Amino acid sequence: MATAKQNGFVTASRGLGVPILLLVMLAMMMVPLPPLALDTLFTFNIALSIAILLTAIYVARPLEFAVFPTILLIVTLLRLALNIASTRVVLLKGHTGTGAAGKVIEAFGDFVVGGNYAVGLVIFAILVIINFVVVTKGAGRVSEVTARFTLDAMPGKQMAIDAELNAGVIDQEAARERRREIGEEADFYGSMDGASKFVRGDAVAGILILFINIIGGLIIGTSQHDLTFAVAVRNYTLLTIGDGLVAQVPSLLLSTAVAIIVTRVSRSQDMGKQVFIQLFSDHRTLYVTAAVLATIGMIPGMPNAAFLSFAAICGFAGYRISRKPEDTAADQITLPDIEAAAPEIGWQDVDPLDMIGLEVGYRLIPLVDKQRDGALVVRIKGVRRKLTEELGFLVPAVHIRDNLDLAPNAYRISLAGVPIGEGEIHVDKELAINPGQVFGTINGLQTTDPAFGLEAYWIDAPQREEAQLLGFTVVDPATVVATHLSQVLQDNANELFGHEETQQLLERLAVSAPKLVEELTPKILPTSVIARVLQNLLEERVPIRNIRKIAETLAEQGTKSQDPDVLSARVRVALGRTIVQNVAGMRAELPVLTLDPELERILNESTQEGSSQGLEPGIVERLHETLTEKAQKQEITGEPAVLLVAPNLRPWLARMMRGVRNLSVLAYDEIPDEKRIQMVAAVG
Repeated sequence: MATAKQNGFVTASRGLGVPILLLVMLAMMMVPLPPLALDTLFTFNIALSIAILLTAIYVARPLEFAVFPTILLIVTLLRLALNIASTRVVLLKGHTGTGAAGKVIEAFGDFVVGGNYAVGLVIFAILVIINFVVVTKGAGRVSEVTARFTLDAMPGKQMAIDAELNAGVIDQEAARERRREIGEEADFYGSMDGASKFVRGDAVAGILILFINIIGGLIIGTSQHDLTFAVAVRNYTLLTIGDGLVAQVPSLLLSTAVAIIVTRVSRSQDMGKQVFIQLFSDHRTLYVTAAVLATIGMIPGMPNAAFLSFAAICGFAGYRISRKPEDTAADQITLPDIEAAAPEIGWQDVDPLDMIGLEVGYRLIPLVDKQRDGALVVRIKGVRRKLTEELGFLVPAVHIRDNLDLAPNAYRISLAGVPIGEGEIHVDKELAINPGQVFGTINGLQTTDPAFGLEAYWIDAPQREEAQLLGFTVVDPATVVATHLSQVLQDNANELFGHEETQQLLERLAVSAPKLVEELTPKILPTSVIARVLQNLLEERVPIRNIRKIAETLAEQGTKSQDPDVLSARVRVALGRTIVQNVAGMRAELPVLTLDPELERILNESTQEGSSQGLEPGIVERLHETLTEKAQKQEITGEPAVLLVAPNLRPWLARMMRGVRNLSVLAYDEIPDEKRIQMVAAVG
């Protein structure tokens, strides 16, 4: 109990730190401070600025110092309050000598500049130029640009997270955490853009305070204290310069801290280690530097010892770096040898057909090496898990093997032994995908995203941040293959489902609803009909997770018809709420396209026998073009593209429009009663 009370007291005490500091700053502006208090506060200000600078250097990621903009504001106000307090003391007691405002100001005004106020003015001017013109201006520009590009890159980063989530690389919790980090990053750089203006304004205030103190001190010293002009100039100028230098040193430290924070990359890294690695990783740099220094050192009249000494140091460092062993051995996997001949051939030599196969070229073998936890193996496991949850049945395992007949960087996806997708990736690069709206161009190897056919570029890893700032969605090679595999499996889920999977689903349902399964099969419907109905649903991207509802509908309608197409239509009606939600989400209104009454009459007359043989080819072609155009317009506006038709036309139109990925064909009776319909256009 005592420990808990102590912890609570410590937490409360920490929470009072900032309010107390603000009250102290207010008191400093109003109440005259003795020289000892000024010495203490100036020393505290310098120590605090050094601590902030070191924190900016050693922090691993800029977001780990997210409170920096607030600290910057508080420390700037503290320094301005100290300027007000010191100005009061300088003007009131400056006639007594250079020690009137405390030992710290006296030391900076006397010892640091040697008691020469002309030298002090020059040093102060140089510090102001460095702080105001170089560091502060550059940091402010970087803050402004970084904030703008961070906000512009947010949609691309969000799409990258969605792509990894859809590929099964990350779960919902990880995606939520990364979205939160993106929001915090945007807030941080936006705050830094504004906070950098505090530092710039503080530098301007330092210049104005210097002139005000000197002019005000001369007037007060000569008119009120009867000092000679020379004595007044010496006393008040040295005091003002000391005060200015004491303020400018912490200001320069804070400006440097701002510049370090905003020029760092967002990923976690130790800055000192990264600077050393990136600056001195190549021994050739040190060799050339040593040669240049040695050449200069041999010129007569130059400080030969200094240049030759540093040339020797650089040459020795380059030699040591060049002698470090490099791990340049390529990852190699020994493939199993094929025996020359078999003594006897039997049924055991007939390999079963892989339901899902992935073949890779030899350069992609490290991605699928299970012994080294290849990145692609992990991604594929995530894809299977995600699709199993979404579709409602266990997706078969993916059999991976190398194929020397493929190009080194190529891969091929096959279904039941038939290739249905292929592409090429570069294991040492990343794919920057143009989602449709980017803010510039990027240098890279132009290609096409294999999953969705979007414009893309293969870029080097250091270009990732630049591409994301421009609005590109950047993914690694393993995610490219995993996303392509996920898309192919979703499009062909019906071919992955068969009698064995149907039996497994019915056995699992029998645990919770034994009477339903006992009545359904084989009394009402055979397993083959049930399997065909489920395949029809998967073919049109309708998940079969709600197997209980599907079984109840089949048990009810199976006594009237055993035609799989008819039963599939009735099951779709029962699953209408699920289908509409998958298409349009939770929106209250469903925007739909409909057929012109005359066109609908023609289609009804032509498909009375269940086929479109009586329909003119020109009409079919124009209808397909018109619906494709309407669907694209809906996609551009961010609305779902839904064609609402009569139940008897829906199966035929759904098959005809299957190539249009973003168009859903629904029947009137599949729309839930509570869902409102919004007419977008009638297709004629």
